[in-house]
Order: sequence, then C-alpha cells, then structure tokens
Amino acid sequence: MTKVGIIGVGNMGEALLAGLLRDGTLTSDVVFAQRSDARAEYITQKYGILRKPLAEVAGCEVVIVAVKPKDISSICEEIKSDLRSDGVIVSVAAGKTIQGIQEIVGADKAVIRVMPNTPSFIGKGAAGLSQGEGVTAAQLSFVKKIFEASGIVVEVPESLQAAITATSGSGPAYFFAFVEAMIDGAKKLGLDENVATELVIQTIVGAAGMLASSDKSATELRENVTSPNGTTFAALTKFYEMGLGQMVESAMEASAKRSQELA
Repeated sequence: MTKVGIIGVGNMGEALLAGLLRDGTLTSDVVFAQRSDARAEYITQKYGILRKPLAEVAGCEVVIVAVKPKDISSICEEIKSDLRSDGVIVSVAAGKTIQGIQEIVGADKAVIRVMPNTPSFIGKGAAGLSQGEGVTAAQLSFVKKIFEASGIVVEVPESLQAAITATSGSGPAYFFAFVEAMIDGAKKLGLDENVATELVIQTIVGAAGMLASSDKSATELRENVTSPNGTTFAALTKFYEMGLGQMVESAMEASAKRSQELA
C-alpha cells in the first residue's frame, strides 16, 4: 500500500488521518510530522500513528501538507530535497497555488491541491480537488480515495479553488454562526439555553437530512413549509427585507477574495 505522510496534524490533518484509518489504512502505512510535542503525543496515543522527522515524512509516496497557509512556503522549502521523484504532494492550504508550490519544490514534482472542510472529521466532509501537470492516474485515484474516506470529493479547475473555499471550505462556519443566532433568538423569546440548543440542533439536522434524502430542491422544500401569510412567511419576509441573499453572496465573495490574497 502507498505510504502516506502527513505534515501537520491540527484539526484538518487529524480529520484526514481519522478518515484514512476508518477506510482501513493500516497504522503502519501512515506517519506524521508535528512541531508541537503535546499535539504529537495526543495523536500517537489516540491513533497509534508514529511521529517521524520531517525529512522522513517528506520521503513518503504521498505527502499531505496540512499546515496553515502562512507556513506552507517555509515547509515546502524545508522538505524539497527530501521529496521522492515519483511521489505526490497534496496541499490543503487555502490560497497557495500549484504553481506556487512547484516554484519552491521543483516544476517536475507532482502536486495536487485540495480544499476540504472540518466535517471531514465525522466522514461528512466536502472537498474540491485540482491536479497539477505530471500527476499520474494512479496518484490521482489514490489521493481521491484518501479524501473520499472523509466525505465527497469534486474535481475542479484550479481557477475555481477560491470558489470552493468560499462555498464548502468556509461554509461550516457560516452554518455554525446561523445556529448561534437561532439559539440567541430562541433565548430572547423565553426558552432556556439547553432547550433552545436542543431544538435548534435537531431542527437543523432534520432539515439537512430532508435535503440530502429528498429529490426536491432547497427551493421546493422551503416553499412546502411556507404557508401564505403564515409564521414561516413572516420570518422569511424579514430575512429578505434585511438582504439575506446579498449578505451571503457578499460574505462568500469576501472569503474567495481572501483565499486569492493568500496565494
């Protein structure tokens, strides 16, 4: 089996690691590098994966670089002499382009860029994948399998990575912010925090389940629960009056713009 090395096991690196193991990858076929001793000890104790020197991890057939965007250039500089000629680098950092990585590690190196999201932790992730020149069919297939172990994967041209970041990469945070607002609204209407939280979470989970399992669009499902001049109509009217659509569009544009700036 292809040996996988993960550089950086923060939230996203750990999520990918957990997905690999859920999918049946042996602990002996995965290694990681991590600067924080405490974090490394936590990962080893929880998953039985060995921490290795950065150079050794960089020598794996598949090297997943899961560090913060600000650190990816320095990490690539540090590992470039240890990379295998037949290996593939997988970056999950927002913004940094395939060309930008190849300018550091060498134009002959195979690079795949992926934007996953945090629900990968529970196998419900959504990732957008773009491949650089020189990536083999076998490499692409294996890397897709890694991310499919944590959710769905769509292939997109790299020019659309900023849109992926704004949609699914940052998307969970939009959702969590909306849930926070609903809980606050319920509390102001008189519900205590525990009851409000329980009701809001179950409502969101139920609505998402309906959307995922139904052959109806979000528009149709919304219309089905919205009686003319009823309670839902009153709430949605207020959303639209306050510019919900424009607000979301502007927020996503800001996320995409920031992703491009990070390049």
